[in-house]
Amino acid sequence: MSYKAIYTYAWDLADHGIANAIEAFREQGLDTVTFAGSYHAGKFLRPQGRSGKVYFPEDGTVYFKADPSRYGKIKPVANSILENQDVLGGLVGADAMATNVWLVLLHNTNLGMQHPESVVRNAFGDPYFYNLCPSAPEARAYAIGLATDVTTSYPVSGLSMEAPGFTPYAHGFHHEFGLVRQNAWFEGYMGLCFCDHCVGAAAKAGIDAEGLRRKVAGLLGDYLESDVDLPQDMAQAMWLADIEGDGELRAYLQFRSRQVTSLVTEIRDRVRKDVEVAVIPSVARPTGGAWYEGSDLAALMDVTGLIEACFYEPSAARIKADLYDTRRRLGGQGRLRGILRPSFPDIENKAEFLAAIDTLVAGGVTELAFYNWGHLRRSSMDWIGEALARVPA
Repeated sequence: MSYKAIYTYAWDLADHGIANAIEAFREQGLDTVTFAGSYHAGKFLRPQGRSGKVYFPEDGTVYFKADPSRYGKIKPVANSILENQDVLGGLVGADAMATNVWLVLLHNTNLGMQHPESVVRNAFGDPYFYNLCPSAPEARAYAIGLATDVTTSYPVSGLSMEAPGFTPYAHGFHHEFGLVRQNAWFEGYMGLCFCDHCVGAAAKAGIDAEGLRRKVAGLLGDYLESDVDLPQDMAQAMWLADIEGDGELRAYLQFRSRQVTSLVTEIRDRVRKDVEVAVIPSVARPTGGAWYEGSDLAALMDVTGLIEACFYEPSAARIKADLYDTRRRLGGQGRLRGILRPSFPDIENKAEFLAAIDTLVAGGVTELAFYNWGHLRRSSMDWIGEALARVPA
């Protein structure tokens, strides 16, 4: 299947008009629109925006006409754009390009605030409202509902699923703030979920999650009471040493991956068989670190046959290294797609961007996507057109 995609938001398509957008995409050699079907909040600069240059999306809403009967207790919140226009309906109705839907599954502060019983909780019991927990039954039902709903109601060709797992502690929440220097060791422990759902499920798997929770709370409490600042290299070494030396911690991290893999498996089993399901394992860098979020690359590839990795790097050399490691972890199985950003903060000049494309193609990655139409300058869109001319059909 050819996949030369541009990531887009409903508000940008509505602003420019679907027909005009499709014409612009096709001129650059793109054949797929990857449309944000569910998304979170933000503050976005839109270089080509017609109705304004800065946009604040409504938090945690969906951009398709959802059927509430397909969900459990946690139901999607409709974006106000739908009051005037079903952009996804217009996109698939145009039938001029393939339509792939990008779903942000469990990163949803709006729904987390409404359903605190289903969010990630740290070792102290503090809720992380921005992350519905993949162990929570109602959160899982919501994620499965999103995928089945949009693929049942719209003739889309595929899904690209982001945030199926455990969001890292250092995420960039609104006005995220602390007067204690953070590091890999601290963030590793602070990002572990010990909600009742995780602790209960882990116990059934033979893991003393409650004992681990108490231990982690003690470690973090002692650190916060100390006057020690950990340099990043020392903190990283400490975190890896703790994983190697603590069998319960290691087992718990592996348990997290099984929770995410089983959720993705349920989604793959429930959506239309002709729909391609890709997993975006992480937006953190590099791709090899996705394991912390519960994204076992090889296991997810076994389930879907398709990984869509974010090669958000500033150079072709770093992309080549990330591709090498990702391929190694996948063991040559399945199909690997790549997402790139031809702009700041990643690749900031055309020559380096074209070199990155050549690197991916040489490594066997010819299914490519670009993030994001609304964020890019016109010149960056022109780079995409030039780059795709170098990609085999």
